[in-house]
Amino acid sequence: MGQSTEVWEAPRQGIIGDGATLNTEKIQTAIDRISRQGGGRLSFPPGIYLTGSIVMRNGVELHLERGATLRGSENPYHYFKLEQKETELRNDNSQLALMLADHVKQIALTGEGTIDGNGRALALNIDSLHHTGERTDPHYNYKRMRPNETMRPKLFYFTSCSRIEVKGLTLMNSAAWGLSFDRCTHLTLEGLRVVNRAYWNNDGIDLTDCKQVKVSHCDIDSADDGICLKSYHADSCNDSITISDCTICSSASGIKFGTASQGGFKHIDIRRIRVRDTFRSAVAIESVDGGVIEDIYVSDIIATRTGNALFIRLGHRSGNRPGSIRRVRISRLWCEVPFDRPDIGSDMRGPEVNFFHNPFPSSVTGIPGASVEDVCLEDIEIVCPGRSSKGMAYIPLSRLHQVPEHEKEYPEYTMFGELPSWGFYVRHVRGLQLKRVRLFTREEEFRPAIVLDDAHDVTLEDVESNFQKPWIVTCEE
Repeated sequence: MGQSTEVWEAPRQGIIGDGATLNTEKIQTAIDRISRQGGGRLSFPPGIYLTGSIVMRNGVELHLERGATLRGSENPYHYFKLEQKETELRNDNSQLALMLADHVKQIALTGEGTIDGNGRALALNIDSLHHTGERTDPHYNYKRMRPNETMRPKLFYFTSCSRIEVKGLTLMNSAAWGLSFDRCTHLTLEGLRVVNRAYWNNDGIDLTDCKQVKVSHCDIDSADDGICLKSYHADSCNDSITISDCTICSSASGIKFGTASQGGFKHIDIRRIRVRDTFRSAVAIESVDGGVIEDIYVSDIIATRTGNALFIRLGHRSGNRPGSIRRVRISRLWCEVPFDRPDIGSDMRGPEVNFFHNPFPSSVTGIPGASVEDVCLEDIEIVCPGRSSKGMAYIPLSRLHQVPEHEKEYPEYTMFGELPSWGFYVRHVRGLQLKRVRLFTREEEFRPAIVLDDAHDVTLEDVESNFQKPWIVTCEE
């Protein structure tokens, strides 16, 4: 890192690992000095180092030895935002963080130690300050009785940085998102254990309009989306991202594109992912804000106890015109969907829908006038629970028009309400290939396995179901 390999020992800089001394100023002074002198490593031996917001500088590596923990203060006044240009600000999520970086390069966080955001205590203190009137949140969520995300610090917020490495660490307990990277390039995340279940909106890893990214061999357990690609900037996009050899447990979705999708997502390669005990979709690919999604390759996914296998959605929530989804290939996916909640054992469970329903199918849906295009699903096996009941909910094939379009709604696999199939629901799609697709239910189903509605140029090759005729086609011109 940097032009120097000099190692600076944290205790020699007056940084105290007793778990009680606030070290923010000492840590920042050391980081600034190392950067001015050409770069180097600031090394933390075993101990608990209490701190507020820290800003990374060019050429600096923070190295946490095994037994070393950098712990966030539970005092909300110990955190701050980066000073950014108004044109660079995003509009819906926190820019507060324990670890901050803005327009810096050649930085690293490494070792076998831990960065602990102390997020639950911090979030509850933020909540208390609002209710006492000392530090009010203008967007406080009274329905759910919690402070808005903009008031709660993330673990990381790095923006417009390049040549970043984060390796080997345990990263945990943010008050909001975990690792958040905005418009960063040449980013490597490797061998991380991310446990982010302290509070609400606890995503694991968020990549926003980043390029040349490699995420590999990470173990993620999150109360919100595990790995989430977002696009807040209409003039940018996520491009050339590889995600491989990761395990994900989530009370939302395992890997998700969106919901923010202004610019788009291109050349994304996702391989060898294990998803478990995940409340929503194993893989969700969404463009609802005008973004372009294209050239996406997903392969070798094993998902156990997951609420939904695949959710591909083109909508029009915002933007001057709908975006697009095209050239998506998903292969070698195995998913088991349980009858009960997949995340029932977690104390931070995903919010249930407010209507009665039968088990939901996977879905590929566009909107009238904007179809999802060129999707190939091959070597897919999905095991569904069955046990659907017409008494619980019922949409017969004669009333497909009753399935709402919800063009402007938040995208989620439950968004349409009850659906008329149990395996796949496909609507407003052009150019779909289903090859070697196996759909099984554990118990009997009254619904057909696949419903195709306004679906054109569809290829069905070696499609099997263990209940009823495996597909119903109702094309509308």
